Amino acid sequence: MSIYLQLFLSFCRVGFTSFGGMSMVPVINEEMLSHGWMTASEVMDILAIAEMTPGPFGYNCATFAGMRVAGVPGALIANLGVIMPTLTICALVAFFFERCKNSRFMVEALYAVRPVCLGMIAGTIVQLSGEAFWVAHEVQWTSILIACVVGYLLIRQKRSIPLSIGVAALLGLLLVR
Repeated sequence: MSIYLQLFLSFCRVGFTSFGGMSMVPVINEEMLSHGWMTASEVMDILAIAEMTPGPFGYNCATFAGMRVAGVPGALIANLGVIMPTLTICALVAFFFERCKNSRFMVEALYAVRPVCLGMIAGTIVQLSGEAFWVAHEVQWTSILIACVVGYLLIRQKRSIPLSIGVAALLGLLLVR
């Protein structure tokens, strides 16, 4: 069996048998040691580097381990393996949704989920707004002004989210410094 197939299958196992983050450590350790690709010390080094590198821990581990074992193609193959569970689940959900999107049950279930999602978003907005608009017992009028401008751009002017974020950043730089 080629090294690339072994890497792919090993990281598929990592992705399918762990739940992300540190739960991947024992599986990664076992895979690296059982194939003789790394020593325990090298695995610890890879885990430490992956933990302090920005990005998802599992992808970082797959990238560094795959690179160590088989260079850039190994890194790509290992990453493909570790994301395979997500790809598989998303494909199954999309298939299920496409087949059932017009069923009465699905329509009613989605109708019931909408207010829950809206409530969760509203709760997050309220929580974050409190932290953004009220700092050290003082109202942050500049933040409120920026929020109003961005709200106007999004709701009334139907502007894009990236443009609105850019305007907010520019106003923040100009008004808050």
